[in-house]
Amino acid sequence: MAQAKVCLVIGAGDATGGAVARRFAREGYTVCATRRSLDKLQPLLADIRATGGIAHGFGSDARKEDEVIALVEHIETQIGPIEVLVFNIGANSPSSILTETARRYTKMWEMACLAGFLTGREVAKRMVARPAPGVDAASGQGVAHKGSIIFTGATASLRGSAHFAGFSGGKMALRALAQSMARELWPLGIHVAHTIIDGAIDTEFIRTLFPDRYALKAQDGILNPDHIADAYWMLHQQPRDAWTHELDLRPYMEKF
Repeated sequence: MAQAKVCLVIGAGDATGGAVARRFAREGYTVCATRRSLDKLQPLLADIRATGGIAHGFGSDARKEDEVIALVEHIETQIGPIEVLVFNIGANSPSSILTETARRYTKMWEMACLAGFLTGREVAKRMVARPAPGVDAASGQGVAHKGSIIFTGATASLRGSAHFAGFSGGKMALRALAQSMARELWPLGIHVAHTIIDGAIDTEFIRTLFPDRYALKAQDGILNPDHIADAYWMLHQQPRDAWTHELDLRPYMEKF
């Protein structure tokens, strides 16, 4: 019996992460979704299963090396090979540099970057060890694409704004990690990509705290998580002669 194709979403929240999980489940992938709270995953898991998809949920802290190693080991041995990893942890908590604490700053870096390193490393080790998936029927050539690793970035990946020293520090570090991994792993058949989500996303957080910005939804002025997920699926489908490393997504009215 063929093993399940697995899409692992680290940080499967109510917006982008959940939309990515649903998108890959719709394409026939077994979804393994994580959040620190397993209870908060239940609506997403139920939604995927209600539409005929297969989903597993895990309460896991991606900052903890032992938990990441155990998670990847469990999925690879009990569920199936991880073909897609989407790292989608946020860590956005604005604060003045004058009142920022070392504890908060460190925590944001751990969430935005260290967790990306730990999950990316563990999944990459599994992907590299696998043989090429097979031979393309049309060309007769070996197919060397062993999987995709996609890191979610933000506006802060490119520039540091006032009150966002911790968030931008972590997100810029994640971008550097993605670049380094891509240069090492692309030749080994692993597509590493980094997305820059440059704009407000349709979330309860934006609706509640930034109602003026949320009002732009009617004008396509904020990002639809389902459309972000479509872009992630596109990245995974790219042929290796035309791989994208960095993809920026923003509403048409957003300045850049």
